[in-house]
This record gives sequence, structure tokens and C-alpha cells, in this order.
Amino acid sequence: MNTSRSPLRRTFTLPLLSGLTVAVLNLFLAPTLSAADAPKDAAAPAGDMVPLMLKLPAPAFKGTPKDIQTNSYTEPYDPSKPRPLMQVPAGLKNLAPASKITCSDKNATADTLAKITDGDKDASDQSIIFLRKGTQWVQLDLGSPAEIFAIVIWHAHNMAKVYHNVIVQVADDADFIENVRTVFNNDSGNASGLGVGTDREYFETYEGKLINAKGFKARYIRFYSKGSTESALNEYTELEVHGRPAK
Repeated sequence: MNTSRSPLRRTFTLPLLSGLTVAVLNLFLAPTLSAADAPKDAAAPAGDMVPLMLKLPAPAFKGTPKDIQTNSYTEPYDPSKPRPLMQVPAGLKNLAPASKITCSDKNATADTLAKITDGDKDASDQSIIFLRKGTQWVQLDLGSPAEIFAIVIWHAHNMAKVYHNVIVQVADDADFIENVRTVFNNDSGNASGLGVGTDREYFETYEGKLINAKGFKARYIRFYSKGSTESALNEYTELEVHGRPAK
């Protein structure tokens, strides 16, 4: 993975007064610009928006992780700042427990894969499933198309680590040929061959990785990874998909 990437720099030549005017305009326009970035097939939130309340496991470690090789695009980890609550439409359900689970690792049995959606998010070894080395995926079949607003991934948070090539895609078919869309991708070097990602790597914690799915409509979801800073194996503890039946 390329570790020499640096943030883009811009040079502004506007006078100070003009620069302040632009900054103020950007401040007021920010929500509008964010809404315009929503996927074309996203569902428009209807009704009241409420905070997504997640049941979190107990933290397995404290303090800032040290002695872990990171990149310039790894999100800083600050345990003193709780994650902001995500606003979602009211009435969503976790669709993962009722889903059919398949996996690229043929050694993973149905009983093993069932642990990914059993609600057990603890950091113990008994709660974690282990998949083989290399790029592996876990797939959820929701049974019918759904509007997906939030996805949460707990790989393994038993110790401080950063997972590589975390990619989440949705599609209309089980073979991921029809209408494939990427919800999250932090594979900046395209090591998994699914395109260059622009999302950042992150430290795995008891909070899991919360991803804004923006109302994507899909029946199938794939979760990719390619090891971590602690192991070449791929680990999963729990997956949650918060959504509602597609209209």
C-alpha cells in the first residue's frame, strides 16, 4: 500500500475580503452541497429524522493505540471524543439478523457465519470469526430490496488495529454484476482490484465503523477486507444494516 500520499494543497489568491465572503457562503451552502452528493438511487428520507441508537459492547482497551504502522490517510484516534450520533429516518430496523449469509472463504461454515449477525459484539475470541488471508468478502442477502441508511461493521476490537482494504458494495444480484455501487472504500492503492478508494483507514474500536449508506436501494451487500495491522487473517464480530423495505 502506498504510504507516501499527502493531502492536496490549494493556493488562494483572492483578496482577504473576498476570501471571507467565500468562506461565509460556503458555510451556508454546505448542507445543500452534501445533499447533492447523495447517490441517484438514494431514497429520500420521509418523516421525522431521529438519532441512530446503537447497542455497543464494552471497550477492550483504553488510551491511544501506539506502535501501530499507519498511513497519512489513517483517521486519528481520539478516545476522548465520542462519535457523533447519525440522524436517520424514524422506524428503521436492523435487517442483518434475517439475512442469508455467504462468504468467499469456503471453509467458513453456515454456523460460523451466523455469528456475524447474532447480536454478540463482545471482544472475546468466542465472538469473532476468522477468514483466510487475502481479500475475502462476506455477503448479506436481505431477501428483498431495501432502503439502506446506516451500516455498522465490527471486525475485531479485542486490541488496537487498523483493517486494510475495507470495501462495502451493494448490488441487485447475488453475483454482483447488476447495478453494483460502492458505499465505502478505503483501498487507496486498489490492492483488491475494486477501484481506488477515497475513504480513510480507521482504528477498530468497540464503536464499530458506522457508514452512512444514504438510502441506497439494494438487496445484496458485500463486505470486503484484506487483513489488518495485527494479522493477515480477516476477522468479523458483527454486522448491522439499518434500513426499511424499498418502496
